[in-house]
Amino acid sequence: MEDFWSMICVDSSCSETEGRSSCFDIKFLKDPSSCTNHLFIICFELLLLIMLSAVMIQNKSLIRSPIRMEGHSKLQLVSSITNGCIGLLHLCLGIWILEENLKKSFSIFPLSWWLLELLQGISWMLIGLTTSFLLKKLPRTWLRLFSFLIFFVSSIFCAFSLSYAFHSGELSLRLVLDVLSFLGAFLLLFCTYKVCTYEDTDMEIDGSLRTPLNSELNEVDHVSHVSVTQFSKAGFFSLMSFWWLNPLIKRGQEKILHDEDVPTLRESDRAEACYSMFIDQLNRLKQKDESSSWSLVLRTIILCHRREILISGFFALLKVLALSCCPIILNAFILAAEDNESSKYESYVLAISLLFTKIIESLSQRQWYFRARLVGMKVKSLLVAAVYKKQLRLSNAAKLIHSGGEIMNYVNVDAYRIGELPFWFHHSWTTFLQLCISLVIIFRAVGLATIASLVVIVLTALLNTPLAKLQHKYLSKLLVAQDERLKASSEALVNVKVLKLYAWETHFKNAIESLRFSELKFLSSVLLQKAYNVILFWFSPFLISAATFSACYFLNVPLHANNIFTFVATIRLMQDPISTIPDVIGVIIQANIAFSRIVEFLEAPELQSSNFRKTCFDEKLNGSILIKSSDFSWEYDILKPTIRKINLKVSVGQKIAICGEVGSGKSTLLAAILGEVPHTKGNINVYGKFAYVSQTAWIQTGTIQENILFGSTMDVQRYQEALCKSSLMKDLELFPHGDLTEIGERGVNLSGGQKQRIQLARALYQNADIYLLDDPFSAVDAHTATNLFNEYILQGLAGKTVLLVTHQVDFLPAFDYVLLMSNGKILQAAPYHDLLTSSQEFVDLVNAHKETAGSDRLVNVTSTTRHSNSDRDIKKSLMEEPLKDLNNDQLIKEEERERGDTGLQPYLQYLNHKRGILYFLIGSLCHLMYVICQILQNSWMAVNVDNPKVRTLQLVAIYLLIGISSTVFMIIRSLLAVLLGYQSSKYLFSQLMNSLFRAPMSFYDSTPLGRILSRVSSDMSIVDLDVSFHLAYAVGSTINCYMDLIILTSVKWQVLFVSIPMAYVIIQLQRHYYACAKELMRMNGTTKSSIANHVAESVAGAITIRAFEEEDRFFNKNLNLIDVNASAFFHSFASNEWLIQRVETAYAVVLASAALCIAMLPFGTLTSGFIGMVLSYGLSLNGSLVYSIQSQCIVANYIVSIERINQYTHIPSEAQQVIEGNRPPVNWPAAGKVEIHDLQIRYRPTGPLVLHGINCTFEGGHKIGIVGRTGSGKSTLIGALFRLVEPEGGRIIIDGINISSIGLHDLRSSLSIIPQDPTLFIGTVRYNLDPLSQHSDQEIWEVLQKCHLREIVKDKEGLDSSVVEDGSNWSIGQKQLFCLGRAILRRSRILVLDEATASIDNSTDMILQKTIRKEFADCTVITVAHRIPTVMDCNMVLVISDGKLGEYDEPMKLMKRERSLFGNLVKEYWSYFKSAESH
Repeated sequence: MEDFWSMICVDSSCSETEGRSSCFDIKFLKDPSSCTNHLFIICFELLLLIMLSAVMIQNKSLIRSPIRMEGHSKLQLVSSITNGCIGLLHLCLGIWILEENLKKSFSIFPLSWWLLELLQGISWMLIGLTTSFLLKKLPRTWLRLFSFLIFFVSSIFCAFSLSYAFHSGELSLRLVLDVLSFLGAFLLLFCTYKVCTYEDTDMEIDGSLRTPLNSELNEVDHVSHVSVTQFSKAGFFSLMSFWWLNPLIKRGQEKILHDEDVPTLRESDRAEACYSMFIDQLNRLKQKDESSSWSLVLRTIILCHRREILISGFFALLKVLALSCCPIILNAFILAAEDNESSKYESYVLAISLLFTKIIESLSQRQWYFRARLVGMKVKSLLVAAVYKKQLRLSNAAKLIHSGGEIMNYVNVDAYRIGELPFWFHHSWTTFLQLCISLVIIFRAVGLATIASLVVIVLTALLNTPLAKLQHKYLSKLLVAQDERLKASSEALVNVKVLKLYAWETHFKNAIESLRFSELKFLSSVLLQKAYNVILFWFSPFLISAATFSACYFLNVPLHANNIFTFVATIRLMQDPISTIPDVIGVIIQANIAFSRIVEFLEAPELQSSNFRKTCFDEKLNGSILIKSSDFSWEYDILKPTIRKINLKVSVGQKIAICGEVGSGKSTLLAAILGEVPHTKGNINVYGKFAYVSQTAWIQTGTIQENILFGSTMDVQRYQEALCKSSLMKDLELFPHGDLTEIGERGVNLSGGQKQRIQLARALYQNADIYLLDDPFSAVDAHTATNLFNEYILQGLAGKTVLLVTHQVDFLPAFDYVLLMSNGKILQAAPYHDLLTSSQEFVDLVNAHKETAGSDRLVNVTSTTRHSNSDRDIKKSLMEEPLKDLNNDQLIKEEERERGDTGLQPYLQYLNHKRGILYFLIGSLCHLMYVICQILQNSWMAVNVDNPKVRTLQLVAIYLLIGISSTVFMIIRSLLAVLLGYQSSKYLFSQLMNSLFRAPMSFYDSTPLGRILSRVSSDMSIVDLDVSFHLAYAVGSTINCYMDLIILTSVKWQVLFVSIPMAYVIIQLQRHYYACAKELMRMNGTTKSSIANHVAESVAGAITIRAFEEEDRFFNKNLNLIDVNASAFFHSFASNEWLIQRVETAYAVVLASAALCIAMLPFGTLTSGFIGMVLSYGLSLNGSLVYSIQSQCIVANYIVSIERINQYTHIPSEAQQVIEGNRPPVNWPAAGKVEIHDLQIRYRPTGPLVLHGINCTFEGGHKIGIVGRTGSGKSTLIGALFRLVEPEGGRIIIDGINISSIGLHDLRSSLSIIPQDPTLFIGTVRYNLDPLSQHSDQEIWEVLQKCHLREIVKDKEGLDSSVVEDGSNWSIGQKQLFCLGRAILRRSRILVLDEATASIDNSTDMILQKTIRKEFADCTVITVAHRIPTVMDCNMVLVISDGKLGEYDEPMKLMKRERSLFGNLVKEYWSYFKSAESH
């Protein structure tokens, strides 16, 4: 054995018996030149070579496969070159040692050195080249094991070599080789895991490239799979380093990111998976536990995400432990610096330990924050999904409590606030844990004086309790006020056209600003509470220091550099978690309130329509309805049924007409059959599938084709049939893109008739069993109505069950039964002719129609004109007006967002108000002074702590005085942040409201409401509560960072060699980050608007969605929109962590470099106090730097809200409301004469003319009728009269004044209108008739009497009768009569009726016409009408055809004129009337 050992080892002592055992001692393993060490390495290298050979032999294809350089990544090339060079170095060294042995002793013994180097050289070259270039061909399990084994052994020997070098003070070639080998092994391991991670992806992609040959579905799946985020396939190292995000960051640097560039979320993070898990877990808990809904929902959310919460909690714990090690290392470093006898290498080890500790801290904190944000995102997604799902099932009683505006708030604001909670959750206990650990460290430093620190911490917590309660109180009130303001804003913006027509926009804007004023009171309180919390918790570290140092003085605890700066470093590290306590408290309070609101909404009553909608296996029953002695009540009140004693039996294929006066319950009966009205008594059974056409058309944003298909697959034949039967073919020819033309929100770029016909086509295409049609013919002219009845009702719906609500009795003879309703009851149900003989009420209804339709003047003339033209001539002579948007562009554009780097512009926009920049600059200066005071404090301690001339009392007293000065600056800074936030929020909201209410109608026609509401709600909420403080945090933490860096580099200028390159690296990283992150946050904003728009649209069309049983499709669309938004948000916060981790690593290198520089200084160069101060600032530099970058990222994200709001504060506005130098007389217009000269109108600068040179004069006091086909330009002319659209050419003169020369308010307030779509606002009857409070109650009652509404209003609650959202508790006809009341109250000399009688029955129409003739006898009345009899009594009739003046004369003269356009219309109506009578 001894001979063998002498062959191996060169050291003679190792061959001696007494020393032999020492060769195997553990300390010899640390020596890289020991024989034992060499032997271990030789054995290990031989083992590796054997393993590699075995694998190569087993896979013979590896030997024959050529190496191709172009197929490998840069990482593989770097790994192979590095390991190859290391192997070559070992080989060269081994050959050189062998040559030296032969020269000196002519022998190859001892073997240890040269054999070791040769084996290492061969193995490193083979392993490096093989594993780098043949990674994908080697067995994956073996490869991972092999690379990990090499890395593990290399790291052990590297650690031993470094440790030996530190203790021995020798630097050897062997040490260099061990370090290089460790780096090579690390590269190899990283390369291996990266390739292995992506191997599965490559295989799946490779396979999916072939599968599309099998089916189209696989192709779709392939596309969706490829676009999934790399996070789903990332390995351990990629996850820890956020390497998986590099491709997106690189793409963001190369070009401006678009929506399609952002990968989708992995399956488990998508809204559908989160919501399904939430519902399943909630249902299981409800079966086991009967706790309150609040606790059940909270427990469910925690159970669904407990794994992620625990993992993020583990990383949070690891971060706290790593952070707490830093003061201990600092204490050891100061002691080593004070001790002349200690080894210099001890300081080196401590410096490197500091580096590794900081890296561990960074890795753990980044994973904590990332995973917590991920949980928050998933919670937000499931809550938005839950709110959306709930609103699809919400009962009408619940809608009175939870308005559309409030639902928008739940989605935009409350869900966001709750989603923020998981990020802050771990701060609550980690702060407590860190405080406890810090107290232990402080106790080791200052002993019993720690009690003073503990007392201050307890007092701080106790002081915070009342502040937290106040914050909760004011925040609750703020959210309620925010709801009220958003509800009013939503209502005003939805009905902005009506406000402009009535000249009420200023009043409603003032009302919203009044609500905003109340909201600002609570906002100022909330911001002040936030400032108090900030002051308290920034002041607390100083209080702790003051109390502790004072206690040290009184307890005679000695103060030295090591214990003072251990204490100072601990306090500085505590400052960040302590300073976050106000944010944690604020977030918890906000989330608690938001959570309570959402849970209350989720518990609201739902519709129970499924109770009576039956599924029948007997197809013969599908389409039948049976109602027995049933009562229905909108208010779910048995004692107050809306419709009562309903008995109805409808057989399959029957066609039932429902008629009656306004408010008789016709629409309610259809709603009851749909299950929308609570069923309080009796039995109801409905069999089959519904198709529903609402009285007020509900049109989605999208193409005409999408609106008609409504989620169904395309059947070309059925689709063409639906278009033909709905009389849409001619319209489609005139639309710029046919049926692919984009329709604006609520169908703003369609006429009323076009919207109804699209609804009819949608219903017909569904091929349902039961068709419920709520007065669809009221919005179309007589000719179109005849076509629709014959082709749609009689032919298209042949064999279908039809229930048609109508005010027109013309088609009643063709129905199997007619239901006559009055006062919520079915008076009679019988065929038309039976009702004529048995019901006087029905006879009165028919006679009223004949009185209005069959006037003598009409009959006399039609007999002479009936033969004048054929239908073909009529169709040629009268063409419908094209769609407003006739150019090649679609009306609804993709939402705008800023592109690229906007620099300081949005920040200046935020600060650009009264003294905003001044507040910001003074606040920043105050923070700078605060930091300087802190530096002076610590410098005073550093210089004088060991100065015998300075007494302890003097040391502590001056320290405290400087601290008090710093606190004053912090108080000023916090209060200025409140002022800045309050003033900026007030200013921006005022600008936004002014811009929105002054915007022209063209803006609202092309902008979905959701885009506007998302800015008014969520973006404004961020501006209110977040921007000012985070801006102050960003500036403050940046100042802290730079000051810390200055102090750190002041030790030794050589640190600049490291810090300057690192600063350059950080700047480059930030450039890469901002290029990507800003676009991601902008996408987050635009996709958030899409969610808001979809929710708003779904709330408005909930009845239609439920009727067609399309809830699941709309819910799935909502889930997709949530995922698109969440994907942008996910990659945004992930990129934030990507940046901060790299910045922290750079910082750790700078800190370690500074520590090494201090360690290399000769003993006594720096005092221990100065060393302690420098390193304590160095340790806090990490927090300052991270907090600075994080705050800058947060502010950069929040500033996107400023950008989005600013986009809508610079909308081109309408003309001035009032032109002071050119106001009309008080009694203008006195005569009511209207002169139109060569009027030309176009809706867009690039669009064609819609009105072509109209010339006519409306004499004062005349009654003017305007007729023409649906969409011919009638409403456009009315819009021009009210200047909703400015003329391209020509002018309109009223009583000698050009209306374009006066203010819009003066013009519109001098005219009266009864609009086509009657609108009521939330409030009372009094408020709806007289919102400006200009009339007495007596005048209002008189008007109600004239409108035949007095009794109805009196039966309710008088003038204080409530009007709910959209006026849904009043019928359409009643709403139209309220609009008539408004006109009578205004008493203008010019009254415009824009198809005002379309939605009311004939008897009410007759009464209304008589009222108008009586009340407006001396006024100019301009009537736009579909019903020809309505204009027969007019003095003059204006016929518009294709945007041109077709005819203008007295109606009798026009009817006698040969080939008269008006005569053609009269003939059509007469033939329509006669054909209806003949049925």
